Amino acid sequence: MIRAIRGATTVSNNISEEILEKTSSLASEMIKQNAIKAEDVASVLVSVTADLNATFPAKAIRNLDGWTFVPVMCMQEIDVPGSLAQCIRIMMTVNTTIEQDKLNHIYHHEAKKLRPDLSND
Repeated sequence: MIRAIRGATTVSNNISEEILEKTSSLASEMIKQNAIKAEDVASVLVSVTADLNATFPAKAIRNLDGWTFVPVMCMQEIDVPGSLAQCIRIMMTVNTTIEQDKLNHIYHHEAKKLRPDLSND
């Protein structure tokens, strides 16, 4: 079955190193919590808010061990007034046998506000 797994995090600054570190941490936890293998991933979409442009966060995912050939694309999130700033969102589309209500969607830092019903705390 093809399923999508969501995750989001925030950064404090529009700095390449922080964007890459937080993206890597988020993606790694999504992978671990859902037992994802790179060869089971169809694609990964990464969006960032308009205030983040220091680097492409997809680089952090491509640098994960075994993830070189997974298709990853970055895009800008819709700039809705009053929305969460400095936010990175990930959507992984994967082949999995995990039931939809058993997937672990991961939210770090201020992004926990986006989906408190799915927060992993």
